[in-house]
Amino acid sequence: MSASAMPPAAPGPRGDGHAGWVIDVRDLTKRYGDKVVVDKLAMQVGRGEIFGFLGPNGSGKTTSIRMMCGLLTPDGGSGTCLGYDILRESAQIKRRVGYMTQKFSYWDDLSIRENLDFVARVYGMPKRREAVDRALEELGLASRAQQLAGSLSGGWKQRLALAACLLHEPQLLLLDEPTAGVDPKARRDFWAQLHQLAARGISVLVSTHYMDEAERCHKLAYIAYGKLLAQGTAGEVVASQKLVTWSVLGEQLSALSDQLRGAPGVEQTVVFGSALHVTGHDEAALEATLRRVAGARHRLERIDTSLEDVFIHMMSRADDNMRAGKEAGR
Repeated sequence: MSASAMPPAAPGPRGDGHAGWVIDVRDLTKRYGDKVVVDKLAMQVGRGEIFGFLGPNGSGKTTSIRMMCGLLTPDGGSGTCLGYDILRESAQIKRRVGYMTQKFSYWDDLSIRENLDFVARVYGMPKRREAVDRALEELGLASRAQQLAGSLSGGWKQRLALAACLLHEPQLLLLDEPTAGVDPKARRDFWAQLHQLAARGISVLVSTHYMDEAERCHKLAYIAYGKLLAQGTAGEVVASQKLVTWSVLGEQLSALSDQLRGAPGVEQTVVFGSALHVTGHDEAALEATLRRVAGARHRLERIDTSLEDVFIHMMSRADDNMRAGKEAGR
């Protein structure tokens, strides 16, 4: 069975840790053999906050989430979750956290209600029927309660998984890429539910690949190959990179992208539909190159650097660092 449903909480939480943080971890490190999967991660998440956790596949997001909620013991570092020590009091943390894994892991041949009732029964929840009824109502599942889980679409399976997470009324939700493979409307509905939960004081740590979802988070952290590269609000993350971005409109943008790559001031070129975004740190050199190479045949416009521009930039930089490390080890 997945860890998405946790045992019912003992009465009364200890609190939110130091300075009101629901998650407060420092120098979290995890190794597998000689590979460092998470390297001295430090993060803080506040009560009622939706905190987005972003990064490429294999970057250490899932490992980090599992260490934060006591499901995996770190090799180094320390911290608290819901006021409990992640090293010594993991059992207490697990009772107060809802963890939703990437893969749907409930029973296809049971109905929605039967799945939720089974989860509640396994963990010996008091007033089991009331808890299931509440979860069905809150997640809009009541009208489908008798439908078999195996016949549900991705969006409805997602709702079932979230309902199971909420059965024991957790104070913190840890969601590992919960909307992967779900259609856009179901994703929007899911995020509306997350904001309703946050308004009730439930904290949410969610990993995602989608930039529109990242922008709906109160704060963000970007991790690549085990290292935390940036964190803060979307505006703070964008500002921290100090990037200058121009939009280029016109014909043959792919060819222009190839031509600009490596030119003075140009650090990144990405085609976004009918526009080419060109990014760099050296404002003067970037503008001079664009006017020389593209100005005669294309329309140039200085634009605000987007969150997606920033994450593509950080991902490219992380890839370069990884390649350099491999080459140095040869």
